[in-house]
Amino acid sequence: MSGSPRITRRAVPEGGVWPASMPPLLQRVYAARGALDQAQARPRLAQLHPPQLLSGMDAAVALLAEAIANDRHIVVVGDFDCDGATACAVAVRGLVMLGARHVSPAVPNRVTHGYGLSPSLVSELAELKPDLLVTVDHGIACHAGIAQARALGWQVLVTDHHLPGPTLPPAHAIVNPNLAGDVFPSKSLAGVGVMFYVLLALRRHVFGDHPDRGEQTVAIEGRASQQKRPDLNSLLDLVAVGTVADLVPLDANNRALVAAGLRRLRAGQGCAGLRALIEVCGRRAQTLSAADIGFAIAPRLNAAGRLEDMALGIACLLCDEDGPAREMAGILHAINTERRGVQQQMTDEAELALSRVTLGGEMPLALCLFDREWHPGVVGLVASKMKDRVHRPVIAFAPAEPGSSALRGSARSIPGFHIRDALAAVDARHPGLLQKFGGHAMAAGLSLDLAHLPAFEAAFAAHAAAALDATLLQAELPSDGELLPHEFDRAHAEALRDGGPWGQGFAEPLFDGVFEVIDWRAVGERHLKLVLRCPQRAAPLNAIHFNGLGAEPPPAQVHLVYRLVPDDYRGGEAIQLIIEHCVPALPSGCDGRRSAAA
Repeated sequence: MSGSPRITRRAVPEGGVWPASMPPLLQRVYAARGALDQAQARPRLAQLHPPQLLSGMDAAVALLAEAIANDRHIVVVGDFDCDGATACAVAVRGLVMLGARHVSPAVPNRVTHGYGLSPSLVSELAELKPDLLVTVDHGIACHAGIAQARALGWQVLVTDHHLPGPTLPPAHAIVNPNLAGDVFPSKSLAGVGVMFYVLLALRRHVFGDHPDRGEQTVAIEGRASQQKRPDLNSLLDLVAVGTVADLVPLDANNRALVAAGLRRLRAGQGCAGLRALIEVCGRRAQTLSAADIGFAIAPRLNAAGRLEDMALGIACLLCDEDGPAREMAGILHAINTERRGVQQQMTDEAELALSRVTLGGEMPLALCLFDREWHPGVVGLVASKMKDRVHRPVIAFAPAEPGSSALRGSARSIPGFHIRDALAAVDARHPGLLQKFGGHAMAAGLSLDLAHLPAFEAAFAAHAAAALDATLLQAELPSDGELLPHEFDRAHAEALRDGGPWGQGFAEPLFDGVFEVIDWRAVGERHLKLVLRCPQRAAPLNAIHFNGLGAEPPPAQVHLVYRLVPDDYRGGEAIQLIIEHCVPALPSGCDGRRSAAA
């Protein structure tokens, strides 16, 4: 509906200082992403920004240190997505490592409590008799819940990364890199990253700066205790999963965290729950990538929060025994299978709604979709699919509960249109229309009443008309250009796979070019398997295009955008092209820039 994306080629700046062992292909890819030496391309943990730069850190450490010293009950309140679940597991595990004896995890139920530390959740938490609540991956917008917790006499520490509103909640301490005036250089920390940084600062407070001091006497629970300085790096498997899953930009700081976590997972050093999830996904731990996290592990954790209760996901991440971890991972896998069915049905219904919208004319600049039968836990996935389909901001709504007039919406946006700011603008112009909202530039959530949906849709469309430049509505597909004939080999495929982590803001390498289709066949109901040849290379190439099977056979010449990957199924020196985009090629040779898609 939005037309074929425009294939563009990344500019490769001159210069750069690289080790002789690094393939020129990888050097070109790194340089195109702004990294001109090994330290920028592959940052290490030693390059992490120091925790003390985060505002509110001293107050947060003081709260936690006092709670540990006085043996108080700390309740860590997670969120019902993968970032929130991993952040909760990191907090519980890390606080125990640092001397806390009474730490309990808690998480809202999407249907029962809604998002974050709501008053209804606070009422349930009273049974746990907490002394200190620690929110992870939420809290910055939970004014009412935090006020109620304080009224009950509890202390509250907020650790979050979402954008704050005009006023801050009445917490005792807040750590969030996106607070006004915060000087922490990386504004892209995920919720799990923020909590990991809090633990780093707490360890420094308790043990000092010297990692090699071995056993030492430290003040825990108001008495002297002989304890080794804990290795918080053991939590980086969880940090990596939550960071990748939340689609935050992988700046140098986040890449250092994710790369270290991937190293642990590849070495089989992940927690039992993550090892079990890798197993149930059918992935190989030794070659695990950020893409495996994003497309296999994270969906299975997220499914619990979408359709069931994220308490199961958190329990899996906190489990230390292989047997129970495998059992929970199996349940998560089954829930994810159910989620995929629900998502497919809702996506098909959204596609039908889009076709009705466009029957009478042009596609609106921004879309609001609603169905009374949709599941509130899956609307974010539907919004994302439809955003990719039409390359426009999309908000999908569902009843908060079956038959309820309260709606929950999930918004997804395109580059150049800040969706959280758009909701703030609508809220400012139409007070009372939205019950609550929050989020980031590319994704946000909101709540409103069904009776207000038409007014909101009109207000959102008006803001989009004023703020959206027409040039933003043409999707672009950046490519790293054509591969040289000798680069179609296993060594280069492995170098690309292992050269990440790749993700948001540090995109996985894509290449483009024109190929001749030698042979093709259908695989399953939706996929297309091809044998290709490029005029510059005699040997044929195997390729697969997931969801690429159409009504017509592929043309004799195609312009492809693809990934080069090792073919582990065939093994040996085998490689494969994973096709991301395919259009007929103009008869203009192998210069992809002169193809039909350009």
